[in-house]
Amino acid sequence: MAHFAEISESNTVIRVLVVPDQQEYRGQDFLASDLGLGGNWIQCSYNDNIRKQYPGAGFTYDPVADVFIKPQPYLSWTLDANHDWQPPTPIPDDGKFYQWDEASLSWQEVEATP
Repeated sequence: MAHFAEISESNTVIRVLVVPDQQEYRGQDFLASDLGLGGNWIQCSYNDNIRKQYPGAGFTYDPVADVFIKPQPYLSWTLDANHDWQPPTPIPDDGKFYQWDEASLSWQEVEATP
């Protein structure tokens, strides 16, 4: 099976559909013409083999880098050169559990549940 993401004019992923193996080589045409779905379809990989990662609704497609980008998790986070969102400060690497607190722009320790 092949997977294709429908991309809006603003390069936002609308949905992802599966195409039968026998139609993979012409997936875009199969979705747009044979199924009458129209739109702009970009092939993606459930195993993250192409275009960085498997997208979902709300992801963005960067046509220059030819990758799918996750939605920005917080306003303070920035996109790095690898197209991954990074917090203003790295998460502590001390084996404890943390969650990001946007109000204080810092990592807050959380209790691990057994």
